[in-house]
Amino acid sequence: MELWFSDYHTDRVKISVKVEKQLFGQQTDFQRLDVFESEEFGRFISSDGSIVFSEKDEFTYDEMIVHVPMAVHPNVKKVLVIGGGDGGVARELSHYEEIEEIDVVEPDEVFVQVCREFFPDNACGLDDARVKIYNQDALRLLRSKHAEYDLIINDAIDPLGHTAGLFTKEFYGNCYRALREDGMLVYQHGSPFYDEDEESCRAMHRKVSHSFPISRVYQAHIPTCSSGYWLFGVASKVYHPLKDLDEKRWNERRIKTWYYTTNLHKGAFMLPKYVEDMLEEEEER
Repeated sequence: MELWFSDYHTDRVKISVKVEKQLFGQQTDFQRLDVFESEEFGRFISSDGSIVFSEKDEFTYDEMIVHVPMAVHPNVKKVLVIGGGDGGVARELSHYEEIEEIDVVEPDEVFVQVCREFFPDNACGLDDARVKIYNQDALRLLRSKHAEYDLIINDAIDPLGHTAGLFTKEFYGNCYRALREDGMLVYQHGSPFYDEDEESCRAMHRKVSHSFPISRVYQAHIPTCSSGYWLFGVASKVYHPLKDLDEKRWNERRIKTWYYTTNLHKGAFMLPKYVEDMLEEEEER
């Protein structure tokens, strides 16, 4: 008998992956977690029925949410990762010797444990000596921080689920206060393709663009994400993600990547017309 996992992108669209076997399943205090083995995507983990990442395409997400800001900001010493319990973001940050502290705030301890067991290539990032894991509410932690971080990466997965508080106007204002005078915020922006996802994208950009003097959106192709088309946002107090890109400095690091390059960095900000129109409309509201 064939076993298929279906991730509903809308009420009328789903992506189905043929599964070899299920490796884990549990309802935690925060979400339903399942881990599956597949021939096409390798192992993948789902939260409340939606794929979070797979072994085959996680590198795209993690590289694009880390290397874009790190190729721009000239002096990152302290980083806050909100979510990130799988360790993939921390793994990419570990390539940068100048970083002194990486705070990972992941409220679901079970998620961290599951990723350590089934996704060691991601979770190895959590073993870096500079990483501290906080199993607590990120919004509450942010309220106590002022001018402490050079870079904040919001790796939270769902603007509608248990992490909904991490997509509010208050959240972005708290991020602004928690950043140093030249700090940057990077966050997953969702997919703009389906109508039911568009409003979340609009609201996110509206709140960020009204909270930071510089805000831009960039894109990547990630097969297991909704419609396979994913957006990221970058907000900054000082640095522009294109004008302040230091290609020479980043390329001299010789970090091994599978997706990110400084050429791609520039191209990722060249968005389709319908996305440009959507973002411009929200900036003017």
